[in-house]
Amino acid sequence: MKQLIACCGLDCENCDARIATINNDEKLREETAQKWSVMNNTSEITPETINCTGCRVDGSKFAYCSHYCEIRKCVQTKGFNTCGDCKELDHCPTIGLIFQHNPSAKENLLSSI
Repeated sequence: MKQLIACCGLDCENCDARIATINNDEKLREETAQKWSVMNNTSEITPETINCTGCRVDGSKFAYCSHYCEIRKCVQTKGFNTCGDCKELDHCPTIGLIFQHNPSAKENLLSSI
């Protein structure tokens, strides 16, 4: 499995936060902060918070991913690499919304089994 597949199956390689971080792209940070703020109905996401190198690699993490993501916490607690290692994947309510909005995430996880 690619290291840049997140615990939930999202592809960090194509994530705007990672791309902005790797390229030090302030314009993309601003656009991503604005888009994610609207999507999450919050004003707490600012360009300064858009710094991430990927969920499962060393380096900076977006605050939500490092401190609040229940999926990442679950994977780490169970000692898995990703949710793809879990037998409860098809019935897990925690990851269900990810799959609903990003069907490719489940495909990424299943391709790694």
